[in-house]
Amino acid sequence: MYGKASAPEYQGALTTLSVNSSLVDVLAAGTEQLREAERAGRRDEAARCGLAVAEAHRRLGQVGDADRAWKASYRAAREAGDTAAMAWALWSGGTLARQRGAFPLAWRLLGLAAELGERGGDIVVRGYSLAGLAETGRIQGDYEAVGRLHEQLLAEARRRGEARHTVWALEGIAQMHRNTGSYDTAYAMFEEAAEIAARAEDRRGHAWALRGLADILSVRDQNTERALELLSEAEATCRAMNLTSALAYNHKMRGNVFYRAGRYGEARELYEQALTEFRAMREPRGEALARLGLAKALARLGRDRAETAAELAELARTLEGSGLRHAREMVARAQEEFALVGAEAVR
Repeated sequence: MYGKASAPEYQGALTTLSVNSSLVDVLAAGTEQLREAERAGRRDEAARCGLAVAEAHRRLGQVGDADRAWKASYRAAREAGDTAAMAWALWSGGTLARQRGAFPLAWRLLGLAAELGERGGDIVVRGYSLAGLAETGRIQGDYEAVGRLHEQLLAEARRRGEARHTVWALEGIAQMHRNTGSYDTAYAMFEEAAEIAARAEDRRGHAWALRGLADILSVRDQNTERALELLSEAEATCRAMNLTSALAYNHKMRGNVFYRAGRYGEARELYEQALTEFRAMREPRGEALARLGLAKALARLGRDRAETAAELAELARTLEGSGLRHAREMVARAQEEFALVGAEAVR
């Protein structure tokens, strides 16, 4: 049985904040409490409040502010001799590094966070850090390496009744199944994640699960209208909570749904919107996926074949050394698609 979802990254004076609190509200409260802790000379409290500030900035897509905040949180924790708080700061920094596409740094920081979490006796930050490592590998497309870790973390989360982490693990495993063509398995796992998240009042987890369900309804069943309905429901949550990154991925997925339905003009508009959003928050993975979708939509709308080929080749070069294996494979499939469909499809 799962209890109500909690937000362990909101610590110290901020433990009353909900997992569903608006990020703008989290940032305001965190900044106020951080200043109070600094004025009082309480380095331990400054570290804990600074963590919430760093996470709010990160999720709002404010990369520079997030980078400064997690480092300040780490310094405060180190000065206070608080090993667990140091681990939480490193987790935040590692998560930000992954969001920015700095995968080697993400691996290093999240690995250190897991070690310090264990040393400091904080099983939650250790679990979050291991989950971060698993997600980093999944995003890079290294499913064989991190699939077992996802399954292990899912089993641990189920055993402890941690709704939020159970939802995260289900969604991660579901995404790997979806990307390897096991649509029925993926759908069932996204569906379970959505149900658990709804019961636990985890609105962010629920929004991501709806996005996954919409994707499969579109690609497997060609059920465009139902997919768009689910994405609209998820978008309302993203806007209410100021989930900048999740909203951009929602728009990119809406573009995918339109593209699969042959509604290329609408797809182009959504990809352009998502691309602007990803660039604003400097999220290279999302930017690459939006660029790919836009290139394909423009090709279907009659863009010159040579321009499409050049765009895809440039995107492939960008991804070659980035570590985004799955995204690179998607570009390769697009290059193959437009080489095979002939001029008829791109007139």
